[in-house]
Amino acid sequence: MRVLIIDDEEDTREIAKMSLSLLGGLDVIEAENGAHGIEVASKERPDVILLDMMMPIMDGPSTLEALRTNEATQNIPVIFLTAKAMTTEIEKLKRMGATGVLTKPFDPTTLAQQVQAILEA
Repeated sequence: MRVLIIDDEEDTREIAKMSLSLLGGLDVIEAENGAHGIEVASKERPDVILLDMMMPIMDGPSTLEALRTNEATQNIPVIFLTAKAMTTEIEKLKRMGATGVLTKPFDPTTLAQQVQAILEA
């Protein structure tokens, strides 16, 4: 499975990449902001996108909206990574088209399993 991580924090991308590739055996690609993430997703067609909520240039919800209106990316599952995991916020993101939400900081030892569980739900 191929995962695209869209996050402006290089450390977060690196930890997620190591976790997903080394522990989960997944193929990981990266983008440092929403605009770049949309480009990468359109070109690479990942199986799932891990999307940071708060980023400069284009925040997570704006990125999700653009992904959902792009024919090439509209059906790719999107899982938000956010420190703001209140129930009302999670419900709002799911109404916008998110497949799931994971809280930051995430546990690198279980990230791959958490992603898989959301996709299988």
